Amino acid sequence: MFASRPAVHPLQVEAPAPPPPPADPPADQQQPQEPQPQPQEPQPQQPQPQQPQPQEPAAEQAEPEAEQPQGVENPQGVLMKDLPGMPGTPGALGLRIAQLLFAGISVAVMTSTNDFPSVSAFCFLVAAVILQGLWSFMLAIVDVYALMVKRCLRNRRAVRLFAVGDMITGGLTLAGACAAAAITVLIDNDLDICSDNHCAAFQSSVAMTFMCWFSMAPTCLLNLWSMLRPQ
Repeated sequence: MFASRPAVHPLQVEAPAPPPPPADPPADQQQPQEPQPQPQEPQPQQPQPQQPQPQEPAAEQAEPEAEQPQGVENPQGVLMKDLPGMPGTPGALGLRIAQLLFAGISVAVMTSTNDFPSVSAFCFLVAAVILQGLWSFMLAIVDVYALMVKRCLRNRRAVRLFAVGDMITGGLTLAGACAAAAITVLIDNDLDICSDNHCAAFQSSVAMTFMCWFSMAPTCLLNLWSMLRPQ
């Protein structure tokens, strides 16, 4: 008979225990931990000021205002002024020509008579009107030159000279016209001897002298105003 085999029970093997955790090193041997960089927040960009771009000059400004003749330079103290009647303007030239014409007619009519030297007022009238005519002729030449170079005379010394000259010649012309007019009225109305004298010629000469003075008054006033006006 067969012998019975003993029952074999499996061995229960225990799992190995986990190794103990390593001990922490002492505080003096601990290495300092490097701080981790924190992510920086994006800063808003400030708008940069834009530089103004140079504008191209207009075509009209690029063109020269006026072409000057070669060899001619602008004299110092001369500026442009469009006020009519000021020295160097067409209005002033027209007034000077009118003064010269009236003065010439007055002298021609008065000297056409043969008895005017016998009256001192008539002689004074002729002398004053001749002086006025010469002064107007010289200033007319100055105005023509100023118009040729397209400038208006604004120099203070020149304007002062023009104003003083106009006042002197204008005063003499007005005085001679008034004196001759008084003699003419005396001969015509008081003495009633026009038949023996050239009253018509005397009256015409006196009238032309007054017209010469009236045409000279605007230029004198404008020169005086320009002289007293602050620059």
